[in-house]
Amino acid sequence: MYINDKNKISDLIDTCLQLYTARDDRLLEHCTDDFTGFSCNQKFLIRSREEWLAASRGYYNKLSEHLCIDAKKMNIQFITDKVAVVTVFFHTKNTVTEYISKSKSVRLALIVRKEFSNWKIAYCNTSMTSTDTKSPMDYSDEEIEERNYMLEQQIIEQNKQLSQIKAKLQFDNEKFAEVSLERKQAEEELRKSEAHFRMITESVSDVVWKLDDQYCFTYISPSDEKRRGYTADEVLGHHVFEMFDEEGIITIQRAAQQRHESERQGVPLTEVTFEARHRCKDGSWIWGEICYNTELDYQGNVIGFYGISREITLRKQMQDKVRELAFYDALTKLPNRHLLNDRLIQAMAASKRNKCFGALMFLDLDNFKPINDLHGHIAGDLLLIEVAQRLKRCVREIDTIARFGGDEFIIIISELSTNEGHSFQQAQLIAEKIRVALAKIYQLKLKHDKTPPTCIEHSCTASIGVVLFSEQEISIDDLYAYADNAMYEAKKNGRNTIRFHNPNSVPIA
Repeated sequence: MYINDKNKISDLIDTCLQLYTARDDRLLEHCTDDFTGFSCNQKFLIRSREEWLAASRGYYNKLSEHLCIDAKKMNIQFITDKVAVVTVFFHTKNTVTEYISKSKSVRLALIVRKEFSNWKIAYCNTSMTSTDTKSPMDYSDEEIEERNYMLEQQIIEQNKQLSQIKAKLQFDNEKFAEVSLERKQAEEELRKSEAHFRMITESVSDVVWKLDDQYCFTYISPSDEKRRGYTADEVLGHHVFEMFDEEGIITIQRAAQQRHESERQGVPLTEVTFEARHRCKDGSWIWGEICYNTELDYQGNVIGFYGISREITLRKQMQDKVRELAFYDALTKLPNRHLLNDRLIQAMAASKRNKCFGALMFLDLDNFKPINDLHGHIAGDLLLIEVAQRLKRCVREIDTIARFGGDEFIIIISELSTNEGHSFQQAQLIAEKIRVALAKIYQLKLKHDKTPPTCIEHSCTASIGVVLFSEQEISIDDLYAYADNAMYEAKKNGRNTIRFHNPNSVPIA
């Protein structure tokens, strides 16, 4: 199991010997931060890698020539899987003169330690004997005692260093085991949290999503595919605007502007909610209610957005139905009296603001009762529906047509001329257009249960009363009364005709 580590240690020693003899500062990169060792002459203990390099450089600076190393043998013994003792035997050669060389045998004792995936030197001790110096027999008793004392101190110090290294190694191993356990626990908690989050987001019917600060999707839950038909891969990385129609995009932009304005005033919005139509893959549209928040970094900068989208298509349809029942006639789909009053108030306000005249027309069908008597209420309903369609074709989109009740209709004509005479002529032309359109023969297709449809023809005209209004103060009830009186004047004058309220007072320009 140590073959790969032995190769790495061998390469480490070869590299360090080359850097050592070349006095290369890069040697420090291969030593641990707590490196210790003895100097080359064994006289003092070195307690840092920088001190060791300086002492070694000082020793070899005394040499006149470059030092050559001839490695002979290396022994590696593992104490643990992270600590090993290395013994290296080699010869050093240094040229003294052209013909004489000085050679030494060196024993290098190292302790190396594994830090992450790299091995580094933690301790170094060197002993050497010169081939051209006196032998051990030539030393005096005092010199031998001195050397033995130094060796004894060296061994004591080495044992102390080894004990410290072992203690630190044990502490590091315990710390590593503790950190490893905490990391496993954190990973397990994160896994559970992610699984919990995924379970929630993938089981709820609402769509959970996240955007980056450029409004592009970074996450969207599977519920979106069930709602709109797009897979997550078809959504991630795409801009959020691709999901909405033009009105929805404007709504998002307004929401963003509102958030910026609130932040500028020092009151950041914690939640923004709006409604918008969502594009589906099959080309259809659904309504959704979007609730989102901003995602901030530790400095308070916006780095993204997250939120929930809930489909409200059925709710919007019900709201539209309620609104239709409240403000529109169920048969003709025209505005009823409630909406008519609101539209008339707006038209009167616009007339007062723009100083333009407007006109209110009161219309009653002249020959409506006979069709009910002859063909039943189904035929009468079909006639009223056709009258509503003909009226729509006679006026502008800004004008309002309403069913007032039974066979009575109200038309509001807005933004006529600022001149009363011109306005009278304009209103008269529109009323005449309506009278002619309604006087044409009606062809109605009746369909009764279990019988084939039958077609009938019916002739029906209309009497129309008209009143002009402008910036003068007048009530809605008075306007209705003036137009109603004018309509009855038209009835008295043979029907199928038009009468204005006080027409003699209206100058014709």
